[in-house]
Amino acid sequence: MEREIDLLVNYPKTKRNLQDRFEKKTEEDRAIARKFGVEFFDGPRNQGYGGHYYHPRFWHPVVPNFQKHYQLTSESHILDIGCAKGFMLYDFTNLIPGITVQGIDISSYAIENAHPAVKPFLQVADARDLPFPDKSFDLVTSINTIHNFEGEDLLQSLREIERVSKGKSFVVVDAYRDEQEKDLLYRWNLTAKSILHVDEWKRIFAEIGYTGNYYWFVP
Repeated sequence: MEREIDLLVNYPKTKRNLQDRFEKKTEEDRAIARKFGVEFFDGPRNQGYGGHYYHPRFWHPVVPNFQKHYQLTSESHILDIGCAKGFMLYDFTNLIPGITVQGIDISSYAIENAHPAVKPFLQVADARDLPFPDKSFDLVTSINTIHNFEGEDLLQSLREIERVSKGKSFVVVDAYRDEQEKDLLYRWNLTAKSILHVDEWKRIFAEIGYTGNYYWFVP
């Protein structure tokens, strides 16, 4: 049964001026960001990350939460959907020696510029059609990725997570609980096509029979 849990509680909070980011984004910026190319990862901040570089302070304190919650070991096999340059997976390999990692991302730029230690385990692929057999992974993660779909494409991405997972998965999506959070998300958003109330997300999870864990992103 799916369950709400914040496994990213130790991820460092941004110190950037949120109001400044709200004011600088345009619809042209969003169109460029949704190409997930060099501009999104290593271009100006108003079109994406503003430079996507590895630093252990981001995922290093988060991975132990996954390790404990899902009882991951050196024998575990995990998949990250929307892995970008593979930085989270790299920290998994550092903190759980011997673990098998794989990642997919729609961005050929991200995969080409991935962390060299995990680049051999990453590939360009679509979350709606994962290139893996059924029940391939002990854990499937997808953080701030599937909300980039809408409608049937969104449902299909969740079905694929269910298909390739052995029963354990974790997704994070843009979601709001009240009008203030909704306003923040719509002003912050660059790439998400599905920004929904948490109850709407829960209905979607139930509709497709998603059995994993989930949590919400709000800036």
